[in-house]
Amino acid sequence: MTHFLTDHLGRQVNISTVPKRIISICPAITETLFALGLEKEIVGRTKYCIFPKGIVENVPIVGGTKEVNVETIRDLQADLILAEKEENTNEIVLALEKIAPVFVLEVQKIDDSYRLIETLGLLTNREQAANRLITSCKKSFPDLSSKQNLNAAYVIWRKPYMVVGGTTYINDVLHRLGFQNPFEMGESRYPSVTKEELADANLDVLLLASEPFPYQEKHIAEFQSFLPNTKILLVDGEMLWYGAKMLIAGAYLEKLKKEIEKSIM
Repeated sequence: MTHFLTDHLGRQVNISTVPKRIISICPAITETLFALGLEKEIVGRTKYCIFPKGIVENVPIVGGTKEVNVETIRDLQADLILAEKEENTNEIVLALEKIAPVFVLEVQKIDDSYRLIETLGLLTNREQAANRLITSCKKSFPDLSSKQNLNAAYVIWRKPYMVVGGTTYINDVLHRLGFQNPFEMGESRYPSVTKEELADANLDVLLLASEPFPYQEKHIAEFQSFLPNTKILLVDGEMLWYGAKMLIAGAYLEKLKKEIEKSIM
């Protein structure tokens, strides 16, 4: 038995009432599926789907988030493929929907993360588990906003430097931490910026993410050379994943916020 559902992009997707063979090509979705108790249903993942550790390794790899092995996916005979608009390309979705139903989710802010969990529960007949997970995430992911109005940028790439722009989950988290992102108003969600643009932004704080580019302690001096008055910190980029990661991210972000406030004041 199947039924039509509308995904987050407004596409009509014909889905099995209770999918038994699910492929996820988005790391945060994969982790969230496990949190909903669907370890037996997950038959495929990307090489970047690394959580939950010790369990996810048993699931076959079907490629990456931007490039998948169509034949491998075909052989797995999935009855549902889960994708995310930002993580996966439209070309991948078009190719995979010829094999199995592809439901595309979209996350641009914190509330969208809760919607993602709710939707996954609906798709997999795990509504109660999804509601419990949402409640737990909200408890551990409190409102961290403060009255401070600090300028902060979040750097995700090197050569060229790329920062988080607007309409992204990470940008919304920055707002929760009491930061203003000077690069959120442009059209690009992840704009490339120059040293001069970073210097002109009058940044109080610069956050260097551990992924997708693996920023390390040695890179701090590189930025400090042209941002002498900016507090520069390394950030665990995985703690900025949406979905089930929010269960532990709240405590991490609260600690990060206190560290920043202590160093700025």
